[in-house]
Amino acid sequence: MSTQDRLTHIDDAGAARMVDVSGKDVTSRTARASGRVLVSPRVVGLLRGEGVPKGDALATARIAGIMGAKRTPDLIPLCHPLAVSGVKLDLSVADDAVEITATVKTTDRTGVEMEALTAVSVAALTVIDMVKAVDKGAVITDVRVEEKTGGKSGDWSRT
Repeated sequence: MSTQDRLTHIDDAGAARMVDVSGKDVTSRTARASGRVLVSPRVVGLLRGEGVPKGDALATARIAGIMGAKRTPDLIPLCHPLAVSGVKLDLSVADDAVEITATVKTTDRTGVEMEALTAVSVAALTVIDMVKAVDKGAVITDVRVEEKTGGKSGDWSRT
């Protein structure tokens, strides 16, 4: 088995471990993740018009996603605390969903894919919380990394 085929957070005995990144170079890194919250036509109408009963769902989800990115190492046990230098959250209302995209930037020793995924996930959970009084059937779907740049492994894109 090559080094590339190994799970980096598991040691030779099968125990979880935090990867030692002290020997890695500090480089500029970005990651972009996306996800969707499928909602009812009623919620789409409210989000495009008068709003939902709890308040501004999209603004609240945007702030929650940014906060989530910053708190990633508190939520994902083996994630390194990073100096996150920027988080951009975009939320848009489609005909059947709220579409969420997060872009996270850092200059550090490891990437920010988990921070981008956490930002999208927390924003999506917040959308659910904001619309649940109107749509108990809302569904989070398609949360995934779209691209990453920088670091030893280089750039990667889903497209």
